[in-house]
Amino acid sequence: MAKRLNNESTVGAVIQQFIEGHRLQSGMDQVNVKEAWANLMGNGVNRYTQNVALKNSTLYVELTSSVLREELSLGKSKIIKMINEEIGRDVVTNVVLR
Repeated sequence: MAKRLNNESTVGAVIQQFIEGHRLQSGMDQVNVKEAWANLMGNGVNRYTQNVALKNSTLYVELTSSVLREELSLGKSKIIKMINEEIGRDVVTNVVLR
């Protein structure tokens, strides 16, 4: 049974407790990672991005441009750091570019 909050709880605290209580964090992480990718990479990279998926802390990104894939593969650690900073916690530990 979920813990009852007092009447002075913030909306953010109530939502966070709901997410944790119903085990929705992994789904929220997938949505947050997709939004972070779109925000951080901009229109130039997003134009060549087909799919972004998070599975077990590994970010899978499908790209239509082999040149862009090669260029982004050189900065995987920077991509991981930027996405984790955007989300506010360590969610991504590896990036696979396809």
